[in-house]
Amino acid sequence: MKVQVDQDRCQGHTLCAMIAPQSFELSDIDGHSTPVAEQVPGDQTEQVREAVHSCPERAISVAE
Repeated sequence: MKVQVDQDRCQGHTLCAMIAPQSFELSDIDGHSTPVAEQVPGDQTEQVREAVHSCPERAISVAE
């Protein structure tokens, strides 16, 4: 699975990094999220899916 964060939509709520800390990192400047790696390791897919559903801005997308 591949993950992306739309930087125009991300508002830095940090929920994704709290849910899937191994998959998302936050900017020190504005708190916006970026994926640690585009390709999500198999053992992190459920956490990333939960982060997608928890994002209030719907800024995270995944592709199988």
